[in-house]
Amino acid sequence: MRIGVPKEIKNHEYRVGLTPASVKELTGRGHQVSIETQAGAGIGFEDDDYRAEGADILPTASEVFEQAELIVKVKEPLAEERRLLKPEQAIFTYLHLAPDAVQTRELMASGALCIAYETVTDLAGHLPLLTPMSEVAGRMAIQAGAHCLEKAQGGCGVLLGGVPGVSAAKVTVIGAGVAGRNAVAMAVGMGGEVTVLDRNIAALRVLDERFGNRICTLRSTANHLETAVLEADLVVGAVLIPGATAPKLVTREMVSRMRKGSVLVDISIDQGGCFETSRPTTHQDPTFEVDGVVHYCVANMPGAVARTSTLALNNATLSFVIALADKGIRQALLDDPHLLNGLNVARGHICRPEVAEAQGLVHVDAREVLADL
Repeated sequence: MRIGVPKEIKNHEYRVGLTPASVKELTGRGHQVSIETQAGAGIGFEDDDYRAEGADILPTASEVFEQAELIVKVKEPLAEERRLLKPEQAIFTYLHLAPDAVQTRELMASGALCIAYETVTDLAGHLPLLTPMSEVAGRMAIQAGAHCLEKAQGGCGVLLGGVPGVSAAKVTVIGAGVAGRNAVAMAVGMGGEVTVLDRNIAALRVLDERFGNRICTLRSTANHLETAVLEADLVVGAVLIPGATAPKLVTREMVSRMRKGSVLVDISIDQGGCFETSRPTTHQDPTFEVDGVVHYCVANMPGAVARTSTLALNNATLSFVIALADKGIRQALLDDPHLLNGLNVARGHICRPEVAEAQGLVHVDAREVLADL
């Protein structure tokens, strides 16, 4: 199969779809891999590293898209990339379509098969291709939040871990999934006073067994949520409904009553955000204030630690890329119901009910679409 990897063009995005080691696995199986020049240079993977593993280096993204049957990326294709997609192609990347009607319409118009990392599942019902980036984002959320608490960043001037004789910052984490658990671990490690909320008691029990009385676990009710948010110096939103728009759990009215200089970090921003006041930001301009509350809503947070993130992502995605290449796109999807769950858009149809519901569109079963190919 002809596989193409363009250079990411989202603001300060240095991750790359395939590492040289991943390329070696694919070329060793007889597949042709084309990499856009300098696609991995930002994290130390030079063109010669890819050439050494059998890849072709192409000068432009348009040439990569032109020759590829399968496009492997990291972030959602931007408008100029979507225009390059063709009906006979498949793209494998993060998409986060539910809150993004423009991207959804343009991917439908392309006719391509669009497979989203974030909705591929495993036998346990988990999201194996979202997990590594959720781990990174959860840990980064506390680092970013601690930085935003500094007075020069608009924060209230509180050191997250405190010092002897001075209280630590109060940290509230909403959501005890992968991102939330990692945020809790980092916040505890940095000495914060941590409260975590979730509706899933089993998830809270896991955290309680790990951290004991070093954290407070609360079932997420309206009362508990409001109290924990208003008392916090730093609130991390780590809410996920797979494939769907994130629920707005923290209202604008609640934000207006938070202490000035407190900080919100919205890990859920890729799916629309879980704070009513959230809007996507970039690494170049990461924060804004609403009612004196600092908001950090960077939509590609793991891109800040791009080498770690790329290696972790490739660990998870490579087996699926190999299956798509070895079997062909259609057969690989039909053979693996978990990979099939990743098919969000195909030949102009929406194949994920959550995306269709979020945008008022019609959902078509993925197998029905593939049967006609």
